[in-house]
Amino acid sequence: MGRKVTVATCALNQWALDFEGNLQRILKSIEIAKHRGARYRLGPELEICGYGCWDHYHESDTLLHSLQVLAALLESPVTQDIICDVGMPVMHRNVRYNCRVIFLNRRILLIRPKMALANEGNYRELRWFTPWSRSRQTEEYFLPRMIQELTKQETVPFGDAVLATLDTCIGSEVCEELWTPRSPHVDMGLDGVEIFTNASGSYHMLRKAHARVDLVTMATTKNGGIYLLANQKGCDGDRLYYDGCAMIAMNGSIFAQGSQFSLDDVEVLTATLDLEDVRSYRAEISSRNLEASKVSPYPRVKVDFALSCHEDLLEPLSEPVEWKYHSPAEEISLGPACWLWDFLRRSQQAGFLLPLSGGVDSAATACLVYSMCRQVCEAVKDGNREVLADIRTIVDQPSYTPQDPRELCGRILTTCYMAGENSSRETCDRAKELAQQVGSLLGYLTKYDCSSADINPIGGISKTDLKDFVQFCMESFQLPALQSILVAPPTAELEPLASGQVSQTDEEDMGMTYAELSVYGRLRKLAKTGPYGMFCKLLVMWRDVCTPRQVADKVKRFFSKYSINRHKMTTLTPAYHAESYSPDDNRFDLRPFLYNTRWPWQFRCIDKQVLQLERRQQDLEGVD
Repeated sequence: MGRKVTVATCALNQWALDFEGNLQRILKSIEIAKHRGARYRLGPELEICGYGCWDHYHESDTLLHSLQVLAALLESPVTQDIICDVGMPVMHRNVRYNCRVIFLNRRILLIRPKMALANEGNYRELRWFTPWSRSRQTEEYFLPRMIQELTKQETVPFGDAVLATLDTCIGSEVCEELWTPRSPHVDMGLDGVEIFTNASGSYHMLRKAHARVDLVTMATTKNGGIYLLANQKGCDGDRLYYDGCAMIAMNGSIFAQGSQFSLDDVEVLTATLDLEDVRSYRAEISSRNLEASKVSPYPRVKVDFALSCHEDLLEPLSEPVEWKYHSPAEEISLGPACWLWDFLRRSQQAGFLLPLSGGVDSAATACLVYSMCRQVCEAVKDGNREVLADIRTIVDQPSYTPQDPRELCGRILTTCYMAGENSSRETCDRAKELAQQVGSLLGYLTKYDCSSADINPIGGISKTDLKDFVQFCMESFQLPALQSILVAPPTAELEPLASGQVSQTDEEDMGMTYAELSVYGRLRKLAKTGPYGMFCKLLVMWRDVCTPRQVADKVKRFFSKYSINRHKMTTLTPAYHAESYSPDDNRFDLRPFLYNTRWPWQFRCIDKQVLQLERRQQDLEGVD
């Protein structure tokens, strides 16, 4: 006989320090999970306080209010008769840990601290938390009095353990642990854990969804089992957008896919799966079973509760689904637009002001606001009452119902053309035409010009991807004004016009094209190359179009310009983080801003290699 279990995971739009709102969203997700028959509910990482509290984690208030929310959850009738797995910071023996608190019917079963902390890119978890380093060991955690009064427990297990219910075994991973070379799910699976859970705080980056899906499916392909992944969604109060992508997998296949970009504050995924499918899948993998016979056991917390109910042979099981990915252009159209929506509704502002220059950067920003308006109208059409209430507050009309994105955009986006004496008629016309098509009123960084904005939804996107996005908007949103913007040479119009025409372009000023600049940026940011390393890589990449000396000249020019202008990065407007290419040094690119612009040692190494390559070429030509 099979053992059918219904499990639930979710994506919640939590907000840092919004304890009241976070509590209500958690309760709503549990209520939905129970309504769908789930007996286990998994939530995102640090969902009680919101993931992006940053240095607020150092404050005792954050710990206190998290405990108060936990008490409210334990006390609520909504949380009865379902295992609830929530995330919050916990202090144990004066050390702060990023934890999962798992409870059932007003009793805490286990507090499981995170063992591998994320500390690269935008992540700074080691600044606020300590990883639990005692693998497969637990200690007694003395509960605070406010929790003891509710649970009637003095201590609970704290550490690396798994739950043994009446019908299965459940083990926890937390976000980064899935991405480590030896993830806990490997040994847990060998020790008989059948359901793996992962509570994530994974932010959006272009093309990142592929990596998440691959990691989850591969985890269950090699070892069998059911895998639940929950994630934060929305803007948590900073530069990042958490893109959901909750999922449920089993034995290498996806059985439930959550949305990657959505204006819904609460999204719950459920799946009904057969535990016998896990057991039969594992039975055929002899190499896995040999390893399992030697594995060190995990401490088991016994739970007098079953995930499966009375067997209903007619109850349908969930079927595998094929994951549907967004293209990078679609990701750009959706991610920053959702980020803008959260910023707008949570900041209690009435709209956006955007100076249109007639260039690609400001045009792309206008397109993102227009895309946001399209998503708002679609959400209202689909019956999202929260979005409708928010947009009515923004436009200050209690009876307003948005239906046309262009009309809505006209209400919340004000554009202007900030002309100077060097501005041309062409750029003004391009800006005016786009403003009319998206429905508003009528990037090149110069310090305290573009950098004086309040928020920047395109700052973390390379020019190459940005142009692809604008092309996508032109075709998908029917905005033909974008065509002339795309083909126009980028110019900041800093020099006087010549016979009424633009006499200066960005690429001429920089001495490099934007296509080249994207390559330099990726090598500098993603590949972490210095001048010599970049020269070596470009020698190969551009071997068919440039001589070694030309490559050397280009690299030298880039690093000279880079170091001269690096100080401008210190005034960057908070920018949406879309990929590791991000120029935002305040949180992501932690390099200095004062350099020796001549780079004498590094450039001398390049020159030495150029001479050697040129001599070798001369020798080869002499032989011929």
